[in-house]
Amino acid sequence: MRASSILFCAFLLQASAEAQVLSPEEIRDPQIGALERKYFAELKLITKAAAAHSFPYHFYFSRTLDIPEKEEPGSDQRAVQFDTFQGQTVLKITGNYFVAYSAELMTPEERARQTYEDVMFPLLQASVKALENADVPQAFAFEISHHVRKKIIGVSSEGVENVVLILPRDSARRLVAATDPTARQAAILEGKAFLNAVPISFWPRPETEVAQAQQAPHKAVQPPPVPIVSPGPAKDAGIYSRLTQIPATIQPQQPAPAPPSVDKYASRDTSLDAVKGLKSSYQSDLDRMAQELNSQAHFVGYAPPAFITFHKGLYLQLSITTTLPKTAAGSQYRLSALAFDQHIAHLIRAILEYFKGREDFDGIDFSTTVRLAGEQSSDGSAVAVEFIFPMSLLHTYGQFDCTGQQLIDASFILINGERVSLNLQMAEAGS
Repeated sequence: MRASSILFCAFLLQASAEAQVLSPEEIRDPQIGALERKYFAELKLITKAAAAHSFPYHFYFSRTLDIPEKEEPGSDQRAVQFDTFQGQTVLKITGNYFVAYSAELMTPEERARQTYEDVMFPLLQASVKALENADVPQAFAFEISHHVRKKIIGVSSEGVENVVLILPRDSARRLVAATDPTARQAAILEGKAFLNAVPISFWPRPETEVAQAQQAPHKAVQPPPVPIVSPGPAKDAGIYSRLTQIPATIQPQQPAPAPPSVDKYASRDTSLDAVKGLKSSYQSDLDRMAQELNSQAHFVGYAPPAFITFHKGLYLQLSITTTLPKTAAGSQYRLSALAFDQHIAHLIRAILEYFKGREDFDGIDFSTTVRLAGEQSSDGSAVAVEFIFPMSLLHTYGQFDCTGQQLIDASFILINGERVSLNLQMAEAGS
């Protein structure tokens, strides 16, 4: 890269970082304004770390929640600032996370916890590091919006939920420094968490089970099903401002023994050696599958089945070609929906037969190039679609316990490298 290009990229990164930190001159509280001015460089380090981080889905700092993603580039993104909360000085960070969870497959707590793991924890790591030598803040406050898909009277709709986490500084430092999942969960339980202004716990447990665990701390206890919480309506103004009205007599959640669970960040060995070992273990099965199913699957000869890393997991990637009749011409969404219904869906149960009883990888990535018979897609180029399905959901689909739409809603669908939502009926109808 030329030196001028490097300098230009550095200028853009610097300008972006400054644009995401609220200017001290705009803060009315003189004490908060002084803190913003004193630690302005440290706050910019947080936004630089966020810019360098690869979030699973698009994340934007934003002072306005629940706005369309296409409006984000022109919106006010100065969302990193000091503020006060119940008499304490906090570092407040707000933003929009453009993921859409399925309300049918994830409870409110599970959705909130996923947003915490995907967005809040990386931002907290950057914030704690940037302010490690500062005497502020007394707590860290995050408010992140995400999307949730649900059906209302049989009609699919998409709404917004806002997740708030307020964590004392000492708890945040222990959380970031901890390498043990139990220690991390214990630290996060010392803060307050809200979903649409309703108090929640990322790792809830009944009081009776907590008492039993305290009496027999060395006995493993299985976590109970997560209770359902009915969230209130999301507001553009943000929950954080409304939470500041909560009486200070409300105390933070007390630390409780965390339920045994597998830490997301250490749940699967995704090293190169692990990938090679998995490939070696399955090579004979993969060769047999490629030979026996090729007439149905149309595997790409130069890209044999291989294991890849995705979302801290290991997935089997199957590169195939989907040829649709000329009458299928239409948008990329229509082609993708027809590719699933007419091709991918018919492969799933046959492919699962080769991996019965195996739990050493996380899912299958059906990576297909979709073309029309005798030509390319309607705009003159092939459409590349990836259907990335978790293994557990594939088995559910294979046993006829969920529909193809439910499988798609809870999975990753990429069209030409961009994640999309795909409604099969609407897409095939041309809507």
